[in-house]
Amino acid sequence: MTDPNPESWGSPTEPLSGRSRRPELEWQLAASENFLSEISRRRSVRDFSSETVDRRVIENCLLAAGRAPSGANQQPWHFVAVGDAATKRRIRQAAEREEEEFYQRRAPQAWLDALQPLGTDQHKPFLETAPWLIAIFAETYQTAGEGDEHSVKNYYVNESVGIACGFLLAALNSCGLATLTHTPSPMRFLNEILGRPKQEKPFLLLVVGYPSIDCTVPKIGKKTLDEISTFVM
Repeated sequence: MTDPNPESWGSPTEPLSGRSRRPELEWQLAASENFLSEISRRRSVRDFSSETVDRRVIENCLLAAGRAPSGANQQPWHFVAVGDAATKRRIRQAAEREEEEFYQRRAPQAWLDALQPLGTDQHKPFLETAPWLIAIFAETYQTAGEGDEHSVKNYYVNESVGIACGFLLAALNSCGLATLTHTPSPMRFLNEILGRPKQEKPFLLLVVGYPSIDCTVPKIGKKTLDEISTFVM
């Protein structure tokens, strides 16, 4: 059972600041409605403009992602933001090789049928066109540095990194940026291209930028509140 006394938790504490204990209901409702309206405009985009996005915007969004909760506060993530054209080309070439294997040989027909309405295939030009790619790595364990044999295991890694990715998507969307979550499988080529250590497992490749002028997206819907939730009161 958790000890309710903060002084017994074994680490320094500080007063919770910058947050009202109980905001006014009217403010809460307005804030929740505003966020719902904003996040509802988020769509997965595959037609990107090459228009630049200031690095400072990306930095702030990554800092927001880094505020996500994580198991034992180990923060088992690393973000590599790629704006270099040559590196983006290498990533595209490697990703398309894996995607060709997926679409032509590895994917079961049921999976291909599920993807068919989205119009996806092995060709990924957006990996070069978009101004930024953000490769997210999940850190399975920590070391003090290169060559260090002593390691500390991280806990709830996938859960923690998944939450951080959600924070990042919401942050980018709030800045008016379009995104695409891309997961070529396997993704270990990202370790080689980006020089990441073996304890980091590629989790997600996030494409970031502005939609092209003639961008279209699949006409799809989202499940209703009743379909995704149950209230027990």
